[in-house]
Amino acid sequence: MVRTTRVPARRVPARRVPARRVPAARVPAARVPAARVPAARVPAARAPAALALFTALISGAGAVFGAAGCGKEGSPPRKGPAAGTLPDYQVAQGFRLPASPTWTRAKKRGHFVVGAKEDQPYLGERDPATGVYSGFDIEIARMISASLGLAPETIRFRTIASANRETALQNGQIDYYVGTYTINDNRRKLVGFAGPYYMAGQSLLVRHDENDIHGPQDLAGKRVCSAAGSTPYQRIRADYPKAVLVAYDTYSVCVDNLLTYQVDAVTTDDAILIGYAAKAPGELKVVGKPFSKEPYGIGVPRGDTALRFAMDDALEAREKNGDWKKAYEATLGLSGVPAPTPPPIDRYPAS
Repeated sequence: MVRTTRVPARRVPARRVPARRVPAARVPAARVPAARVPAARVPAARAPAALALFTALISGAGAVFGAAGCGKEGSPPRKGPAAGTLPDYQVAQGFRLPASPTWTRAKKRGHFVVGAKEDQPYLGERDPATGVYSGFDIEIARMISASLGLAPETIRFRTIASANRETALQNGQIDYYVGTYTINDNRRKLVGFAGPYYMAGQSLLVRHDENDIHGPQDLAGKRVCSAAGSTPYQRIRADYPKAVLVAYDTYSVCVDNLLTYQVDAVTTDDAILIGYAAKAPGELKVVGKPFSKEPYGIGVPRGDTALRFAMDDALEAREKNGDWKKAYEATLGLSGVPAPTPPPIDRYPAS
């Protein structure tokens, strides 16, 4: 018989581990000199309207602005231009461009793939509910497709961010790009440009009740918002150093902050600002004259000179037959700004 010995279980006291105190995440605020920037003052009577507009703005591209900016006589239609007001473009019959590899691929597949913006009112805007793109840039893309023999309705639009435009053209992700694409010498080293089809210029967007800002000369001590690293941002910093710059990734966030009295002005190309003003004509306005020149072109693959020249011909013909003006009036013209004279086409030689 084996006798077992009972060993009482050892009582091990639980270790008391003091709870770690994790400090709340500290998110550095925008670095704006406190002495130069007074706290944003939102007039009490206007705060509800500004808040309604702010809520509508952040709900997505193409959303109609809040109650303070909609329902008024002459206010723009919901989610961009009404389909019935857009021009129809006659499709060129029997068009051929065998010297263009881009056109040849598009013809074989039956449609162009076009890069565009989706968050610029009345220029390039995508309805989040239907996926339909609308705006002046979209109309330029449609009339070009028609001139090159492919029905505009067949276009496949793709949203391409500004930083990815050159890459998308170089790797064949898109056939051409129409989206507030300023022609300059550095970009011409990477892609080709047809046009220009519109001459924009840097300007200022302010609230409708703003009476102290009439141009960049009035920006001293004012909070001015632009896209981080953009040409408009750099121009204000270099030429108007007394302005207090605030930067975000997109202009829509800048406009949100303008409507809620966090900044005093937004600056970028006037065409973009006109679109935002058209969305809320009772709340926003563009002031002063443009203080730069930004020629908008159609981006194409750099080596496809045949395509570029064909697009130049198409733009010239559409300007002469009135399609260009009709497209403007149905989109950017809803802002009340009359159609300008299109800039001369720059038929620069192949490199």
